[in-house]
Amino acid sequence: MRTTVEIPDALFRKAKALAALQGSSMKDLIVRAVERETEAITAAKPKRKSEPFKTSHLRLKSGGKLDLTGFDFDDLLG
Repeated sequence: MRTTVEIPDALFRKAKALAALQGSSMKDLIVRAVERETEAITAAKPKRKSEPFKTSHLRLKSGGKLDLTGFDFDDLLG
């Protein structure tokens, strides 16, 4: 895909020089940089774990409350 990106002049000069030192094109340098950045974000993003149930009472339709203090929900899974 073709796109246009505006880069500050000083950064462009540094990137152009780096690409030349590496024997690659600006396109290759930019693609590698974007790949590294996106991979770093993907790798650093923690997998979402479900939040633990944090209440000791449930409201019932009848208006009352069900007291779950001390109830071990892990027993339901075991």
